[in-house]
Amino acid sequence: MENIDNIILENLKNEIEHSGKKKIEIAKAIEIAPPTLSQYLSGRAQPTLATLTKLCRFLDISADDILPTRKM
Repeated sequence: MENIDNIILENLKNEIEHSGKKKIEIAKAIEIAPPTLSQYLSGRAQPTLATLTKLCRFLDISADDILPTRKM
């Protein structure tokens, strides 16, 4: 069974990559510092639920696209 944190990290990276948006643009839009976004993408930190919500809204995706909500 794959680690849930790793799944979230990979899904987050993929969604940001496929968005075509610059990381600095994303950070500014969701009101976090660019280094904080870098920490999320490196796995050193995880976004709060509030930040994840902002991120999903900005990227126009569902939390299901990031979180492993289905049986693994």
